Amino acid sequence: MLPCPTAARVDAIDPFHAMALFRRADALAAEGRPIIQMSVGEPDFTAPPAVVEALNRAVAEGRTRYTSYSGITPLREAISAHYRRVHGLDVPPSRILVTAGASGALQLACALLVGVGDEVLMPDPTYPCNRHFVSAFDGTTRLIPAGSDKRFQLDGDDVRAHWGPRTRGVMLASPSNPTGTTIAPEALQRVLDAVRERRGFLVFDEIYNQLTYGGPTPRSALALGDDVIVINSFSKYFCMTGWRLGWLVLPEALVPLAEKLAMNLFICPPATAQYAALGCFEPESLAIYEQRRQAFAQRRDYVVPALRAMGFDIPTEPDGAFYVYADVSRWGLSGEVFANRLLDEAGVCVVPGMDFGVHERDRWVRFTYATGMERLQEAMQRIASFTAALR
Repeated sequence: MLPCPTAARVDAIDPFHAMALFRRADALAAEGRPIIQMSVGEPDFTAPPAVVEALNRAVAEGRTRYTSYSGITPLREAISAHYRRVHGLDVPPSRILVTAGASGALQLACALLVGVGDEVLMPDPTYPCNRHFVSAFDGTTRLIPAGSDKRFQLDGDDVRAHWGPRTRGVMLASPSNPTGTTIAPEALQRVLDAVRERRGFLVFDEIYNQLTYGGPTPRSALALGDDVIVINSFSKYFCMTGWRLGWLVLPEALVPLAEKLAMNLFICPPATAQYAALGCFEPESLAIYEQRRQAFAQRRDYVVPALRAMGFDIPTEPDGAFYVYADVSRWGLSGEVFANRLLDEAGVCVVPGMDFGVHERDRWVRFTYATGMERLQEAMQRIASFTAALR
């Protein structure tokens, strides 16, 4: 029995079912089982030397006090320069709020935009925490089935068909978690056109934007207009997951409102992480990040054909992030059963599709190739033996 009543919003937030698998994998590893993780969306790379040096300088100089609720000016300026260098866009620092991770940015965006009973459209499948941020602010999410024929993304027709009287906006991610697919620029433009027709908002998650393969970095959605709200992070491309640092780009008119929320909800982003992040934009760091991006591309180019050769149906080639969304229905097992058996019998941990939506979720599992090539090669051998025994 709970010691006191809890808020109704708690019941609206589903547990992250994959955590049960993570815990079991950790328990098996603690018992001495050689477990290979292909489940956690975290780069095996860590912060490059210039970032660590910037951190050490900040600590030595006592830069550990509260900063501005919007983030330190040099970092906001560095992010602005980053948009100019990578995307050819003029995004003034005044539109950029540094946050406690992309999660902090999403919380601010939802606190700013989502009211009680308001509805936000998202593709199914989608990253579960995104819809739970909406629920945390007493909104609801309408998941729209998005199949491989649409690269698991939405288009303008989806928005128009599903927009209801309580709908306030759309939240998308490109590249996407769990599918690793990007949205085509023309499809994104049609989504934005449909949103603008209804005077809604578009929140666009770009935390994997620079982790794309087979072509140039997709241009930021900010290129489509100053009304687009963009989330980004130092966690994925910049390999700083535990540093808890991200940013939010807003229309100028919304910045004072978001700052009011930020100063009350978070006080400020982590101070030492902000000073350290300045090292991300040093030339030597940028060269390292490009090498790492190429390493992720090589891993993808190894894992996807290997899985297909075993019989996994991967209908859409992932072109970003570090995920492969694979259909396991040919073996007559749900994704949950497949993932649990793979862990128990082969010692490889993956994520079942049940966490990412409701549409055909039992068909899918998500593989992560955010680990070294030797580990991936061993994992492919284990998975091949496991699937061969299922036939």
